Amino acid sequence: MKKIVLGLLLLLNFAFAEVINIPITPAVVSSGIKIIDIRTPAEWIESGIIKGSKTIMFFDGQGKYNVPQFLKKLNAYIKPGEKFAVVCRTGHRSRIVSDFLGKNGYKVVDLLGGVMALAKQNYKFVKYEKSN
Repeated sequence: MKKIVLGLLLLLNFAFAEVINIPITPAVVSSGIKIIDIRTPAEWIESGIIKGSKTIMFFDGQGKYNVPQFLKKLNAYIKPGEKFAVVCRTGHRSRIVSDFLGKNGYKVVDLLGGVMALAKQNYKFVKYEKSN
């Protein structure tokens, strides 16, 4: 019986996941949606960041992560029920994080292709400042 209940809970969790996947474009990033950049500080310094984005690292340079620390920073910036976007370098990490967040009740837009796809569209990034 416990396995059936657990299975139903997992199915409901997937059914109510709120993740929208859209290709990243200059129009999307300038639409006013809050953007969470989950790359590493080295990546933010290397390419710059999307103007107005919030930098909250999820995976460190070794692929390790601290979910409670990430969620604490995210929840200080995002209001409950607010839709926001997640971006990384190429879209791989943002897909993982967006799926996780969507399954946990967040309304997430995964920006497909990441900042590399945006750079190919001649987007002008801003310099990363530590206070971001």
